[in-house]
Amino acid sequence: MRNTFILILVMCLPGCISQPPISPEKTSVYTLGNTVNRDNGLLVRRLLLAQHDEWRGTHYKLGGLSKKGIDCSGFIFVTFKSKLGMVIPRSTELQVKEGVAVARNQLRVGDLVFFKTGTFVRHVGVYLGNSKFLHASKSIGVTISSLENSYWSSKYWISRRI
Repeated sequence: MRNTFILILVMCLPGCISQPPISPEKTSVYTLGNTVNRDNGLLVRRLLLAQHDEWRGTHYKLGGLSKKGIDCSGFIFVTFKSKLGMVIPRSTELQVKEGVAVARNQLRVGDLVFFKTGTFVRHVGVYLGNSKFLHASKSIGVTISSLENSYWSSKYWISRRI
């Protein structure tokens, strides 16, 4: 009987040991070889403005990821990957869970700014400094807007630093 118990214990042990630990800080963000130092605000701003120049006026299209049409979270996804060397989640729902919360008065260039534009609708842009943010607007397409604009100011929700 004792040998049977030991045999069962030994057989179960390797399975327990091989289980990967569960991390409460799981992230779906990863960096590419060309990652930009996010502490260099001038460089990040220059790269984000270059992205604006390349995409300016691109129409909003829910689920879109190309210059034929792009949505807000897709634009942020493409921007972070192509300009900052970071792969972040594709959806606003997941993007808002990444990084750390940042107070509105502590925003730095490259931080994500989120808005509640409807009961279940969320919008995201990337902060450029001086109360400006870059985003894909439903009405204008890819554009730069001000956080001080009455519409955006009233819809502001949270900011995240990735």
